[in-house]
Amino acid sequence: MILERLLARIQQFPSQKLGYNRQQLFILCDLAASGRSKLKEIARRQCMPTPNLCIMFRKLEAEGLVARSVDENDRRNTWYSVTARGQKIVTKFKDSVMDMIEHFCRNLSMVEENKLTEYFEYMNKILTRVEEQNA
Repeated sequence: MILERLLARIQQFPSQKLGYNRQQLFILCDLAASGRSKLKEIARRQCMPTPNLCIMFRKLEAEGLVARSVDENDRRNTWYSVTARGQKIVTKFKDSVMDMIEHFCRNLSMVEENKLTEYFEYMNKILTRVEEQNA
């Protein structure tokens, strides 16, 4: 129930102002944070089928937000990375998310804000461990 309430807030992200949907923006943020990655790695992190991700990357690449390069050692592998233009979009998106979080938490006391931060950090550790175990 808590996650549903948070997701409802996330759906109010001003992503349309940037011209990309939330999923595209989340993928850009993931790639910016993780660095150069293979499609399968990104698909696993995003819990998304590889063919769907491939379609999304075609649009992001056409827009100049993502660069694709073939692995010189194994030409079967393709690497994806965020371009400078893509990084600007990531920064704008993160700024808008921070504005939304600040707005969402504006009436919290410092104790409540610290506790909420602590819970999110703990949840992040658990999710990271679960992802690593299921990789």
